[in-house]
Amino acid sequence: MSTFWSPGVAALTPYVPGEQPRQRMIKLNTNENPYPPSRGVENVLRHFPCEQLRRYPDPESLALRDMLARTYNVTREQVFVGNGSDEVLAFAFRAFFVRDGEALAIPEYTYSFYPVYCQLYGIELQKIALNDRWEIPLEHFPEKGHAGIAFANPNAPTGHAHLRQDIKALLERQRERVVLIDEAYHGFGSESAVPLVNDHPNLLVTGTFSKSRSLAGMRIGFAIGSRALIEGLERIKDSFNSYPIDPLASAVGIAALEDTQHYDGCCRAIMATREAAAQALRDLDIEVLPSRANFLFARPAHHAAAEVAARLRASGILVRHFGTPGLSDWLRISIGTEAEMAALTEALTALHEGP
Repeated sequence: MSTFWSPGVAALTPYVPGEQPRQRMIKLNTNENPYPPSRGVENVLRHFPCEQLRRYPDPESLALRDMLARTYNVTREQVFVGNGSDEVLAFAFRAFFVRDGEALAIPEYTYSFYPVYCQLYGIELQKIALNDRWEIPLEHFPEKGHAGIAFANPNAPTGHAHLRQDIKALLERQRERVVLIDEAYHGFGSESAVPLVNDHPNLLVTGTFSKSRSLAGMRIGFAIGSRALIEGLERIKDSFNSYPIDPLASAVGIAALEDTQHYDGCCRAIMATREAAAQALRDLDIEVLPSRANFLFARPAHHAAAEVAARLRASGILVRHFGTPGLSDWLRISIGTEAEMAALTEALTALHEGP
């Protein structure tokens, strides 16, 4: 703690990202894509004209927004881009959920950055308990008197995803405040809510290039919604950093969106590996929740989750153990390559059969 800090800084509880090891390990702890980006992305990186970097980028990111609009069948005016979906979410929380006397409704267990934003901006929270299947009960969100609703679909860290018709039913009951659907893990079997934005001006859908498009290191995020919501995000952006997306990131993002064959192939491979890995874990008497994301949420039966994570780490395999109340019995396991998941199964089998 420093006397130079502004009041309130010491009280913040910052988000803690997954470990990024410096030694070579099998990383199944941060939900990165196990496959490289498309060849088109590699081509951009090899041939990008370096001379462009002496100038500021397009403050409106028109080229990338146009490509996203074509990809998602919306207009450019309905698209916002930022440095990763975390930045987009931070802008959205400030733009729509800071309301005196009203609390933002989120699931009890969801992306752990949401409470961090709320603490930073002074947003009250109302947490909605998951049901006994670890699903978000959409019918339990309050209809009035709240600052808005935000949740991930598929949800993190559980992996459950609601159908589009479920989201539509929620929106029919929620018209006075923004409903934010975080689709960071879309692409692995879930339905997007984007087709609902034209009929629901209070719906904001956020997404990222980090997971399904293999660009976690490039930091590209976006939001799709009504023009009124996008303009709100733009006002926050232009009061914070009017040049969020650099020209290299924009060119890489466009190349990734153009290669639909690579995208589809990677997603299919991850989904197939996910289902095979889930069955392998169940065969070891490990409880695994159904998932529509690029990870599994698993609860060991015969060893404490923290012990399993530590033993796996000693074997050169990283998984995520949150250690927070309500989640301490569980592990979140990112889907890697078939070889990486086979190594995980082998290590867990040795632990299961050991003394």
